[in-house]
Amino acid sequence: MVSEAGSETGVDAQIHVIRGVSVIFDSDLASLYGVPVKVLLQSVRRNRKRFPADFMFSLSTHEVTRLRSQIVTSKVAEGRGGRRYQVHAFTEQGVAMLSSVLRSETAVRVNIEIMRAFVRLRRAAIVSSQVMALVEDLSKRVDLHDSVITDIVESIRQLVDGPGRGRSRPIGFTADIESSGNK
Repeated sequence: MVSEAGSETGVDAQIHVIRGVSVIFDSDLASLYGVPVKVLLQSVRRNRKRFPADFMFSLSTHEVTRLRSQIVTSKVAEGRGGRRYQVHAFTEQGVAMLSSVLRSETAVRVNIEIMRAFVRLRRAAIVSSQVMALVEDLSKRVDLHDSVITDIVESIRQLVDGPGRGRSRPIGFTADIESSGNK
């Protein structure tokens, strides 16, 4: 159980970006901690002062609808089951606070792995921004080199074409051609 949660693909895949913040949904956390969602949310409600808006927030209906199309879930409106209550999203700080609310040994181990996943995500974002800066710099250099290469190609064309292009008479000894052409 914990080994799956600790794997990079297990926890990392459950981190989503909502409202510009990296979060994990209550159902994913409950699954990782091995408790029902109801128990997790009940613990949060009992300790509501520990979860301000920047630690945990409820998703709007619009956000849930958008997520439903990205993460295949059942459609409650069509009578196919699914959640009947609001989805809660926990930020990194909210997940850290959960470790003080859920005091089981499993919760502590899973919490450590979740924190490591958030750190990996943050590092990946930093590396990604550095790579993008390098790509932008390279793009500018390519544009500069493209214009230089275009100038070189044009100069070579002028050399190949030469200044006398379009002459009717060839260069060199042409007595044979002139005498045969006049007849």
